Amino acid sequence: MDAVLQARPARPGEDFSRVALTAPALEMLEKLWDRNGALMFHQSGGCCDGSAPMCFPEGDFITSDADVLLGVFELPGRGEIGFWMSAEQFAYWEHTLLTVDLVNGRGSGFSLEAPEGKRFLIRSTLMG
Repeated sequence: MDAVLQARPARPGEDFSRVALTAPALEMLEKLWDRNGALMFHQSGGCCDGSAPMCFPEGDFITSDADVLLGVFELPGRGEIGFWMSAEQFAYWEHTLLTVDLVNGRGSGFSLEAPEGKRFLIRSTLMG
């Protein structure tokens, strides 16, 4: 699970990345961007698939003060993808580096990769 792209820090005062992508996740995002335009991630922290990162067309999921922008991926040749997490979930995950990976299988959510028979998955590593 080697990360190939680190997100630019987005939280005030932070100079380190909290979110990264694996090669398969990056490849899927490029495909989804070409099909849907600008994208965003949101991880709610709900039960079951609600705790998986969900990919939406930019703006299709409305964020608020109850969400935290953890980082911004710069997709080469395309644009930026923000990675949002509910503030409540972030309270539990604030000491981890989150790596977005892509695996076989369909989640039960509305994430854009689902029709491909794939789903995004978070792999976490404690930050030291």
